[in-house]
Amino acid sequence: KQKGDSKCIPWKSLKDLILTHLDVRKRVDIFALSIYGLVVFPKALGHVDEVVIDLFDQLDKRVTPIPAILAETFRSLSACRKAREGRFIGYAQLLLVWFYSYFWKVDKGSYRVFSEIYSPLKETVATPRRDDISKEKWMAILQNLQEEDIKWKAPWLVSDEILYRYGNFDWVPLLGIWGAVGYVSLLVLRQYRQDFERRNADLEKKIEQMEEEKMNLRLDIDVEKLETEKLRKGKNKAKEELDSLKTDYKKLRLSMRTTRLEKISKQWHAEIREERTKSIYGNRNSKRFRHEMRL
Repeated sequence: KQKGDSKCIPWKSLKDLILTHLDVRKRVDIFALSIYGLVVFPKALGHVDEVVIDLFDQLDKRVTPIPAILAETFRSLSACRKAREGRFIGYAQLLLVWFYSYFWKVDKGSYRVFSEIYSPLKETVATPRRDDISKEKWMAILQNLQEEDIKWKAPWLVSDEILYRYGNFDWVPLLGIWGAVGYVSLLVLRQYRQDFERRNADLEKKIEQMEEEKMNLRLDIDVEKLETEKLRKGKNKAKEELDSLKTDYKKLRLSMRTTRLEKISKQWHAEIREERTKSIYGNRNSKRFRHEMRL
């Protein structure tokens, strides 16, 4: 059947095959497929997505479903977080085990957690759990969680080599059955923070040194800006003083020119008066001379 954008097989049809198929091996395989489609990779309620069948068919070829389970868990949680609503499409029971493993501290842990054959899943299944916790109760528990209530590193987690990068990328691509997601180990650094802190001690020192150099560089830049601003202001002031000197010089030249012209004008007036005086006296003497000659 078509359910949204997926083609699915109804659980009722698979159930009928489990009850009526003559081959016992086939009945077991169909039952296992139903668990994968309804529990591990649930998408449409009461239906098994056909892409789950493709993955299930690969299990006999030594293909592990773990990356796909992680990818779909991260994808669904991320989608719910971004939309602030929605239904978790993933392995809810496994997510619940993770909740119990990390979100409540235990003062004393069993020595069995350090055994190579220890399985947290088996312990979770064997531990009695309350089934009467409502959705509202879960919401209140999660909203009131404090840092001291969380175990950032599970006691059963044995330190080992950690896959934190792929090729030249500082992240690991996880392929799911409905898409892919980048697994960035830095987001879960707290799980391994003790180991990483020891290994990255030199790196932290280098980061601190770089931060100090960055701060010193900023101080040098600020000093250079102040010096540049001072030079710019000095240049502007010198230009203003030069413009003022040029203006004063022009005024002085104009004043000197005006003074010289006034002086020349006065000289001209004096010479003209002198010539007039000479002319008057000359005329008088000439008339007197002519008069004396007549006598």
